[in-house]
Amino acid sequence: MEVNVSQNNNSQIFVYGKNIQSNFYRVVLAQVLVCVFLYINLVMLFSFFKKEAFRQDTRYILFAHMLFVDTMVLIVTDLGMLLIYFCILVPGVYCILFCTFMETLTSYTPLTLTAMCLERYIAICIPLRHAEISTVQRTLFVILFIWIFGFILCSTDFFAVLATQPESFYLESYICSYEIMLIYVWQSDLRSYICLVVFISVFLFIALTYVKIMHAARAASVEKTSASKARNTVVLHAFQLVLSLISLICPFVEKFIMQINFQIFSDVRYFNFLTFTLFPRCLSPLIYGLRDEKFCSVFQYYIICGMNKPTLQN
Repeated sequence: MEVNVSQNNNSQIFVYGKNIQSNFYRVVLAQVLVCVFLYINLVMLFSFFKKEAFRQDTRYILFAHMLFVDTMVLIVTDLGMLLIYFCILVPGVYCILFCTFMETLTSYTPLTLTAMCLERYIAICIPLRHAEISTVQRTLFVILFIWIFGFILCSTDFFAVLATQPESFYLESYICSYEIMLIYVWQSDLRSYICLVVFISVFLFIALTYVKIMHAARAASVEKTSASKARNTVVLHAFQLVLSLISLICPFVEKFIMQINFQIFSDVRYFNFLTFTLFPRCLSPLIYGLRDEKFCSVFQYYIICGMNKPTLQN
């Protein structure tokens, strides 16, 4: 069963265009928040690359990867929101590439969270083998696997569009959102199953990690403070995971609402952007950047351009 996308996508553009001025404050607020988070993320990435010890620690390597992904997601998702709010039409060929890239970036978050929880589990529950298991080379391989597997998970709709749509589809211009790629009902069903499987798998893994760390925290051989911090980190990761995976479900809700009323669709898209895109990305600096004493001291040095001049050791 095929869904007519273009008419629903463009039929209410001019009606929505009349409300741009009244909604302009929303765009301004979103841009302020995006700029703040981007600045924090970029300073943290700069701090990571400036200190040799961070680049040799698998924990900080995974954190830097999370920061990089979060930064890219913020930029791309914010651009998509601006295209919608200013009713900028984009040719289909560029829109599907943009949406596929945005969706793939979003999928990297739960996969990276899984790797970070696994690293904490090894550090707390198998401390004597942590240096042997969590090497820089293996961490880089895990990151490569995340990028490949994430693309495979999110490429179904991309190849479905390439295989089924005529040339006119790519030449026509659209309000660019992921909904234009959900042409057939089976795509939505498959996407739902993939989201469900990923959510259950990753959440169960994080829950198991939490239980193992809790068990290790009660053991006399484990340093209590480290185990407590690791446990709290896993809890924050679980909360971050829930918010991030909800963002994968948002296109289904937005697609249904867009067919009813484009103004309501824009309101829901704005709410989803703030709640499930911006908010989860502000948790990453909190979890590792500000709660980690060693990293926080370096971050504080660079966030104010080195004006406090602490002693930074490699």
